[in-house]
Amino acid sequence: MTDDAGNPFHKPVRRPSETFDRRFAADDPAEVSRVAHATAHALLTRVREQQDAEVVERLIGFTDRHGIHDIAELWSQSPARSLPGALWRLYLLQLMIHDDPHTAALLYDRGRLASVTVDPVVAGAPTPAGPEELVTLVDTILRGLFTGDFAVALERAAAFCRVQSSGATHLADDYEGTESDRASALTTRALRLSTYAGDLTSCAALWRRDSLT
Repeated sequence: MTDDAGNPFHKPVRRPSETFDRRFAADDPAEVSRVAHATAHALLTRVREQQDAEVVERLIGFTDRHGIHDIAELWSQSPARSLPGALWRLYLLQLMIHDDPHTAALLYDRGRLASVTVDPVVAGAPTPAGPEELVTLVDTILRGLFTGDFAVALERAAAFCRVQSSGATHLADDYEGTESDRASALTTRALRLSTYAGDLTSCAALWRRDSLT
C-alpha cells in the first residue's frame, strides 16, 4: 500500500452504502480463498508486531483513499467466521458509516434509546453520538484490530451492529404504514447488521481460542 499524498490528481473514491451488501465474483474460488487467508494473516501479524503508527493510520484510511474494491478482491468471498471475513466486515462497516454518517447516527440513537442491553456501553459511543462521533468511533474500533485486543475490537463492532440493527428495526416500524419501500430497506439493513453482529461475536470467540484462521 503506497501513500498517494503526493499525487495532485488523487481524490478519495466513494461508494454508496449499497456496497455494504455487495458480493464479488471470482474465477478460481480455491485460489481466492488461499490468497485471502494468507494476506489477512500476513497483514495482521506484521502490523500488530511492528506497531508502526503511520502504517496503522494508512490502513484506517484505506477505503477513503482507494475505495473498497482492492479489499473486496482479497476478502469479500471469505467465510463470515474467518480472519479475512472478519476484516472484510469491519471495513464494510467503516465504509457504511463514512458514506452516510447522518443515517448511521439516527439509527444508532434510536437503537440506543430502545436498548435494554449493555451493547451501547460495549460499543463505546458517547451520548449523544452525532455523525462525527460515529465516524470517530468506527475508526477507533478498526484501529483496535491492529493495535489493541483483537477480540475486544470485534466485540465492540458486534455491539455497534446490534445497536444499529435495533434502530433500523424501530425506524422500519415507523415507516411501515406510510413509506413501505423505505421500511423494507431498513428491515433489510437491520437483518444484515444483526447477521454481522453474530459473525463478529463468533470471530471474537474463535480468536480467543486461537482458532480464527
